[in-house]
Amino acid sequence: MNYYTELSIEYANQRSYLDDLFQVYPTIPDGIRDINIDVWNKVVESYNKQDNHSLIKNLLLLEKFPFKDSYISYLRLDKNSFERNPKTIDRLAGMIYSISLDKLFEKSSEPKETNTQMGGKFGHWLNKNVLGVIPVEEKVFLSSTDNAILKGGDKLLTKFAKEHFNYNKNKGLDFVGRFNGKYVIGEAKFISSIGGNQGTAFTDVVTTITADLDNAIAIGILDGIPWIKDKSPYYSRIVNDYKDLNIMSSLVLREFLYQI
Repeated sequence: MNYYTELSIEYANQRSYLDDLFQVYPTIPDGIRDINIDVWNKVVESYNKQDNHSLIKNLLLLEKFPFKDSYISYLRLDKNSFERNPKTIDRLAGMIYSISLDKLFEKSSEPKETNTQMGGKFGHWLNKNVLGVIPVEEKVFLSSTDNAILKGGDKLLTKFAKEHFNYNKNKGLDFVGRFNGKYVIGEAKFISSIGGNQGTAFTDVVTTITADLDNAIAIGILDGIPWIKDKSPYYSRIVNDYKDLNIMSSLVLREFLYQI
């Protein structure tokens, strides 16, 4: 088995893993998603008037539509489709009227799922100089051969990996670095439950670390329940299907990078 996978398992099961992990992924307090009060007031007005068209139109202006429905994204992208599809608008409005305004507000202001909120925490952690180098812009990154971390969002990092390492996947990246003259790309995920979006997050990591690269090492930076021995399908897949791949906790990442 990969040494850093073993080290991660040991860390999670024998040391203060959760206490230390809090530095990387601080708990996000319970609360509500910010909601545009002006738009919400228009929602209330439309609801009370039973104005289906205005109701759906205004709800789509909020960050979160109160129900999951396969047609919501289409309506958001093509506003002209409102007039052409009155039955769809009436169907959605019927779902809205089935609950009270208080419940509607609650559903429209629910916080994002935990894994979605956690997405940017890894990058914030890197910016604290925890790996001994501060992430830098691309021009600075390319100007020397010293240890460095490339600064940027997943799109910029992915574009860089495609151009320089022939990265052929469409999954965004969370890490591009150079240590001891070797380049490393990686994706970081915090997984807190089994299945659903969390299962997709695990698959995203596997997609990244199985990419064929030119002159770069691919790693998967996983934290959360995948490291609990024999308690999740993630653990089983890590120690069986992917035991020889570079999968590790963020808490052993520094040790990995400085020994490559």
